[in-house]
Amino acid sequence: MNTNNSRATTSTKSKLPFDENEEEEIWRKFQAREEEIERKKTTVKEKVQQRLGFVEEATRSLSQTLEELEIMGDPMRKEVGMLRKKIDMANRDIKSLSQNCQKKEKEYKEIQDAFDEKNKEKAHLVSILMELLTESERLRVKKLEEINKTVGSLR
Repeated sequence: MNTNNSRATTSTKSKLPFDENEEEEIWRKFQAREEEIERKKTTVKEKVQQRLGFVEEATRSLSQTLEELEIMGDPMRKEVGMLRKKIDMANRDIKSLSQNCQKKEKEYKEIQDAFDEKNKEKAHLVSILMELLTESERLRVKKLEEINKTVGSLR
């Protein structure tokens, strides 16, 4: 039985691919790979942190630039907006004044026409008056001549 046992041990040993030295060597290689992975991981982490720092700085810089642009643009936008409002108000005033002016011009024309018509009427009436006065004077002179003849014949 002993032979079987020793065979079993031998067969067990032959089934195990590693002896203690090999196992330690594998363990050292494994640890070396783990350490290498950890070093690479640390290196990558440092690079990522470095890039993150750069990105954060770039973000701050861009934010600051954006703020400066907004500040720089605001006064111009305000001035442009105020000028546009003033122009709109002026346009409304001009439209209102233009309508008022057209209305006044129409009224003026109507009044001017009425004035001209009254002047023509007055001129016509004055000419009629002059004719009447001339006729009246002629009739008085004629009457005076008749009276004068009558008075002259009485003598």
